[in-house]
Amino acid sequence: MQENLLKLLLAVSEGQSDEATDIAIRISQPSNHFNEMDFRHKIGQVVAEQKNSTLQQMDTGRVILDVGRTAADTGLYAPMELSLLGKTLLQLDQVGRILSPEFDPNESIRRNASAILNQRLKSVFTEAKAFSTLLEAKQFLGALPSRLNKILDAVGNAELNVKVKPMETEFLVDSAQKVANRITTGLILAALIVGAALLMRVQTSFELFGCPGLAIICFLIAAAGGLCLVFNIVWHDHKSKLKSRR
Repeated sequence: MQENLLKLLLAVSEGQSDEATDIAIRISQPSNHFNEMDFRHKIGQVVAEQKNSTLQQMDTGRVILDVGRTAADTGLYAPMELSLLGKTLLQLDQVGRILSPEFDPNESIRRNASAILNQRLKSVFTEAKAFSTLLEAKQFLGALPSRLNKILDAVGNAELNVKVKPMETEFLVDSAQKVANRITTGLILAALIVGAALLMRVQTSFELFGCPGLAIICFLIAAAGGLCLVFNIVWHDHKSKLKSRR
């Protein structure tokens, strides 16, 4: 998380809205109604407004808080660390504005980022961790031939299975059922209309409005069903739009 937040600060300071958006999405949890296009558009505006600004004109902490606020408005659950970083930088911005109003925070972030990255790299590449990595690599390379043989045997015997677990299985199944029901209803209504058109040529004693009665009944049923189907589609689409806005 620290590395991702550092990358986010660098992206904001350099005016790279696309990279900042990608990092924000990666460290956050999207909801079912997350609007990625709207989020990217708003973050692009925030980053573009703050690029090449002095401390007197720019609030770095406020920019980070705007990223979190925009994420919440568009259905993206930002981590708590993002808000904490924004509040901390907001306080530092107020102090820095008093001490040096012409201080450039973007240039300072870029200048000190290399030192922070070097410290993190030194803490990662210790002797103990190097030996641990070598042992894990040895175990991986030792077990690799047997694992490859198992995979190739499974492929050759048609025994290889791939299990996929989508996150929103129930939502996908419900959506597919709704689509299938609407298509089936449309086919039935179309069949009624075609059947009624064929029955119009059959002369019977039962008539309505001077036409064969059975054909007119089929037309009325098809018209009522079509109106109900259109109303149902419009109503459900309206409800889904209201739910996504909420």
